[in-house]
Amino acid sequence: MELDFSFLLEYSGVLWRGLLTTLQFVGLAVVLGLIWGFILSMGRTSKNLFIYWISTLYVEFFRGTPVLVQLFWIFFCLPLFLGVDMSGFTSAVIALSLYSGAITSESFRAALKSIEASQFDACTALGLPNGVRTIFVILPQAVLRAVPNLLSNVVSLFKESALVSAVGMADLMYVGQNIANNVARPIEILSAVAIIYFCIGFPLTRAVSMVEGRLLKVVKA
Repeated sequence: MELDFSFLLEYSGVLWRGLLTTLQFVGLAVVLGLIWGFILSMGRTSKNLFIYWISTLYVEFFRGTPVLVQLFWIFFCLPLFLGVDMSGFTSAVIALSLYSGAITSESFRAALKSIEASQFDACTALGLPNGVRTIFVILPQAVLRAVPNLLSNVVSLFKESALVSAVGMADLMYVGQNIANNVARPIEILSAVAIIYFCIGFPLTRAVSMVEGRLLKVVKA
């Protein structure tokens, strides 16, 4: 069997559009997941037992079930409950955001636990409202300390995003599968798709290592 990658140029535009679609819904899921994850982390560190257990059950459920099952449920079942039509793009963003929030909350929770009690005492002594304390004092420190783990979560989410092709979402993986089926050359197409994922994922993993190294130097200093 002879391998021929030259024909890929004909489909470069389609692959590019698939990649842009992937980056769009992953980007949205990352932003929404960060916001939701921080809210969940506050719930996980709350002294209110009801809020704590609700947050904990949510996180454990989404961490303990396959992302593909979550995606299928949101794509096929959620529209039936809500009585509305839901596009593949919307379903993908919702599913990945909910999952991202669960795994991100653990990064934030660890960061919140590492913040000294004196920071909270100082806010109380200054009479800062809870909202002001959370947004302007606690959140910046939590984000800074959680950056390496958060970047790792982004890499994981980017790789998990290939699962949305299972619900017909025209992402990079879905486009690659369609091209492979049409031209009957799966080795070349799927290899190209894998290389594209690697070209984006590998720099992100290196960025995680660099950021983590610099933060360690700052902490030691």
